[in-house]
Amino acid sequence: MGTAEINTTLIDGYVELLDNLSTTNKLDLISKLTASVKTDLTAKKSSFKKAFGAFDSPKSAEEIIEEIRNSRVSTRQIDNEKQRL
Repeated sequence: MGTAEINTTLIDGYVELLDNLSTTNKLDLISKLTASVKTDLTAKKSSFKKAFGAFDSPKSAEEIIEEIRNSRVSTRQIDNEKQRL
């Protein structure tokens, strides 16, 4: 059973469960689900935007660049035979 089939089965189960609700309760549920989806979308947009912005540091750009360059480590090993080619 694929993911789409499981989701459809789950949704069908909820629909059967909700068939017994009154029209007012169903409308209230729709309203709450809509608000939930809007909240989820807003949170996703907000978290995406938080990933961007200015980098805040007391160091100057030159100090940061120098620190990055000095922290580089090379673990590359070259065989002597390959160097001759």
